[in-house]
Amino acid sequence: MDDLYAFLTGPALWAAFIVFLGGLCLRVVFLYGLSKDRDKVVYNHADMSWGMRSIFHWLIPWGSVSMRNQPVFTLMFFLFHICLFAVPLFLLAHNMMWHEAFGISLPSMSDGTADILTIVFLVSFVFLLARRIVRPEVRILTTAWDYTLLLLTGIPFVTGFLAYHQVGDYKTLLILHILFAEILLIVIPFSKLAHIILFFFSRAFIGFEFGGRRGARTW
Repeated sequence: MDDLYAFLTGPALWAAFIVFLGGLCLRVVFLYGLSKDRDKVVYNHADMSWGMRSIFHWLIPWGSVSMRNQPVFTLMFFLFHICLFAVPLFLLAHNMMWHEAFGISLPSMSDGTADILTIVFLVSFVFLLARRIVRPEVRILTTAWDYTLLLLTGIPFVTGFLAYHQVGDYKTLLILHILFAEILLIVIPFSKLAHIILFFFSRAFIGFEFGGRRGARTW
């Protein structure tokens, strides 16, 4: 168990981050080249003011008409994503790991705050999962892979929360926590989860198309 932990927090961690960052960079470069080849006309109407406005309105809660039409979903959607980023980045234990592995660290939140955000994340996670199952218009568009990706985002939170509170076997839960977190990092660049980066490009392009070309807002 100790050897597995050392491997996961050493070589495997480095490999996961290399695949994560390298994969995202390669995907951005590939899609940029593809757009230049197949959608050259978009660049004729590139207007950064429209692009930035499009991004901004979709980054703030209820900033678009479609979000205002689904207020509860929008709330849960934003809580899910805020907690998904905040806890891994600013958890004290993670910052100690960042410092040990990469020599860097970020401001840290208290364990109590991390607990609250984890619970909020899990509530929003259950809501989004239930929505995919219950709402027929969402269920029909959801594949087994979509459920898998959603579960992959939730497992590290569940295992980390249980491990911290000593519920179950600590070492096993810690290993599972690290393992699934690294699997998630590796999967992100090659799945829909790459929208953590691609969102900004797609919203900007939509802003170019509707705003720069037609003078119509996209929010």
